[in-house]
This record gives sequence, C-alpha cells and structure tokens, in this order.
Amino acid sequence: MSPTPEPVVSELIELLSLERLEDNLFRGQSRDIGTKYVFGGQVLGQALSAAQATVEAPRRAHSLHAYFLRAGNIEAPIVYEVDRTRDGGSFSVRRVTAIQHGRVVFFCAASFQAEEEGAEHQLSMPEVPQPEDIEPAPAVPAEVMATLPIKVQRWLSRRGPFEFRHVYPRDELNPPKRPPFQQVWFRLSEPVGDSPELHRALLAYASDFQLLGTATYPHGISYYQPNVQMASLDHALWFHRPFRADDWLLYSIDSPSATSSRGLARGQIFDRQGRLIASTSQEGLIRVVPDAVAASAVPAKD
Repeated sequence: MSPTPEPVVSELIELLSLERLEDNLFRGQSRDIGTKYVFGGQVLGQALSAAQATVEAPRRAHSLHAYFLRAGNIEAPIVYEVDRTRDGGSFSVRRVTAIQHGRVVFFCAASFQAEEEGAEHQLSMPEVPQPEDIEPAPAVPAEVMATLPIKVQRWLSRRGPFEFRHVYPRDELNPPKRPPFQQVWFRLSEPVGDSPELHRALLAYASDFQLLGTATYPHGISYYQPNVQMASLDHALWFHRPFRADDWLLYSIDSPSATSSRGLARGQIFDRQGRLIASTSQEGLIRVVPDAVAASAVPAKD
C-alpha cells in the first residue's frame, strides 16, 4: 500500500480531480497559493484533466495549446466544457473552454494518440549538478519578509506541493541582470499513484512555474517587485515520453525574445536518465509601470 500523500499534495490531487456535472461538463475548485488571481498552472491541469476524462485508453495526451483570456477569481469554482472535436483513426482532439461567472477565462485544444513505433531522436540533457548536490533555497529572513507586499509574503511563506532546486539561484527580491537561461530540478514532494493521466495533469500544473520569469533575467526585474506586472497569455505543452512527476525532473528554460511588453520562454523537461519527456513554450505580459498601484491591474486579462 502506498503512503498517504501529505496535505499539500493531497489538496493538489483533489484540485485536479474534477466534479463531473454531465458527460462533457466538469467543475473544478480554485486555490489561493499566494497569487492575486487563479494560478495559470491550476487551469492548465484542470483543463487537461477534463479533456482526459472524455478520451478512452490507450490514447494519451501528447500536446496541449492554451490561451489565458481573463484573470480567474480565486474565491470561485471554474466550469470546464469539453467539445469532442474529433475521434479519428489515430488521433483524438478535444477543445476545452473554462468559464467563470458566465465568462470565458481560458480555452485550449488537446490532442491524443495511442503509442506508435516510429523514428526517434532527442536533444541531450544539459550537464548540471544532481538535485541532491544542490542546497534548497534558504527561507527569507523575517525582517525582510515584513517589508514585502502581502501577496508576496503569502507566496514566499507557503509550502507548495512541488520542491524546486535551482541550478543557478537568483535573488528574486534583488535580481541581477543575467542571460535568459535557467535550469531547475523539480518534483512532487511525496510519491503518488501510477496513473499516467494524473502525472500529466501534475506536470501541466508545474510547467507554469519558472517559465515566464526567465524572460525577466536580462532586465534585472522580477514578479516580486511591486511595479512589475506579469501575466501568462498563452501556453503550449508537448508530452514526448512516459514520466513520473514525483521523480526529479530537470526544467531547462531559455527566453529567445522580449518585445512590446511581451516575453517568450521555452522549456525542455528531462528525467534523471536524460530522456526528454516534455517541451513547453509560453508568451506572457511583462510590463514595468510607474508605481505599484498601476501594477495591481492586469489589463491583458480584464
């Protein structure tokens, strides 16, 4: 018998386990993890969970393409409507629309395919220290924490379901200017069951961490600064090979461009054996505004 996951992990699994209202209609709850609005990874994971619930084995998700349209309200549930767009001879496609307070806040398309033999290659994993050789990030000193905005305090003080080990840590409160690259080891903090669908939903959730922030590196800014406004605009995720979200995975991220207050970031996710198990990309709003009051609004999601 597998051990019972600790509360933060159990809460995440519950968050990704949607209530089925009708054949193609699901409802998911929201969680406050210290962000002003619903965390984008939550919506990604829940939307994928909804799509997966309408596709029969052995077809499994291999790609997801999403747009964030409006900010989600942390205090309210989100309804997911799945359109069974196509069930072909080899592929199935689902469109998922997320609705909150009667308005569409997000939509995505997900494609599914059964395992097939074919040509295979991949890029090599970067040579980096193993996660056991990297010290966990130190806690923010209490005297520094007290000077930060309340939303930043909530974010920094919570213990989330995923553990992160940065290969090249950056002080996010006083960020230096650096090239737009980073590598981060991450894993679910407790073992969970063997369901591939659960592990894909967990990876969708975790894939929204770290990604867009890489585009801020050359500019010496971060999400924690009160005059910096950031929001995900779109997100793409491709699943290449089987994996477990409760084993260490390496997120290797770069940002090839930032322009017009938008930053683009790309990620490759490897397992400990060096297999490329997933790829990601995301474009997001990155705007430096005159003051914290202006930064509190996110026009791109109004």
